[in-house]
Amino acid sequence: MIRIHPWYESQYAIPILGMILDNTLTGVSLGTERMTEKLTSRRGVVQMSLALGATRWEAALRPARQAGRAGMIPTLNQMAVLGLVSLPGMMTGQVLAGQSPLQAVRYQIVIMFLIAAASALGVVGAVVLTYRRLFSLDHRFMASRLLERAEKKRSA
Repeated sequence: MIRIHPWYESQYAIPILGMILDNTLTGVSLGTERMTEKLTSRRGVVQMSLALGATRWEAALRPARQAGRAGMIPTLNQMAVLGLVSLPGMMTGQVLAGQSPLQAVRYQIVIMFLIAAASALGVVGAVVLTYRRLFSLDHRFMASRLLERAEKKRSA
């Protein structure tokens, strides 16, 4: 769609990767925060599930789903209002530079799909890594890792 040769030339790669990374990092931070917050607040339920024979994934599934949903909210909101309420800077810049509005919209759609895909991959990766960090291979919830972090925040 974009047809840039070479695609990795800095005048193209830096702005596009900047937009993608900015949105991805927002989703990752929201997803990770929601996962740790839900596991902390539902600590008793998680430990009870494990004690009753649930696997570590079964015990963490609900917080993981909520974290994934929370991490994707900014991207989905941005896609919902794109072109109706907000005109992104890249699209506006292309139109002001003399590019066809139709071509500018096509570029913006491609960028939004790249942002959505990168955000989804980033959020899922962050949630899975958080899950792996907080649950041992023998299906124990290591809440002490969350509590140590919270105590360090309070003392600072």
